[in-house]
Amino acid sequence: MSSPVVSVCSHPLLYARGFVSEFPLPLASLPSPSWLSEQLSLSASAPLSSSDALRSAIRDLLRHGGYKPTGRGKPASEYLLRAASEGSLGSINAAVDACNVVSLHSGLPISVIDTDRATLPLSIRIAQEGESYLFNASGQTIDLSGLLCLCDAEGPCANAVKDAQRTKTSDATTRTLSIVWGCLSYQEQTDRALGFYRDLLARLGGKTTVIL
Repeated sequence: MSSPVVSVCSHPLLYARGFVSEFPLPLASLPSPSWLSEQLSLSASAPLSSSDALRSAIRDLLRHGGYKPTGRGKPASEYLLRAASEGSLGSINAAVDACNVVSLHSGLPISVIDTDRATLPLSIRIAQEGESYLFNASGQTIDLSGLLCLCDAEGPCANAVKDAQRTKTSDATTRTLSIVWGCLSYQEQTDRALGFYRDLLARLGGKTTVIL
């Protein structure tokens, strides 16, 4: 499995971890088993837990470049927490479900993209003023100005709030790149989340290689 290099900008708060995954079958042929979908619940047993202090630290991380992580622009991990609290967090596919399980229980936002839909080189940087992308099939956009983003040769493609539609996983996906958006004040939590995430994917038959 090829392991792309991700260059990371200098940042006083960021502690990003990441890995690439290869699945034995396209995601359409790899449905989420019950043990995984059952963990999309706050009552499920998990080796990690979040806190108000961590949520505040993640917002500070995203706020550093000038982005405002509030309202509809809040971290994805907060969306998951609300959805799970309301009982509306459902299964999408095995790759995204594993991502969501870890993000929900760790409190850390996580991005997952289809590596075959991204164009090298890859980098993590703060988006420039005016940069944006479509984040869903309905054509809605997010203004990325000042937000830390994973970028490919075409521009930003993922971040801790909403990932780009153009590089999202699909039924045909067999290879992914995951980025755990951690902060320096929570390095241990971020490392543990990475390990938990890789363990889930291994149970699904996925092979993972750490690149960050």
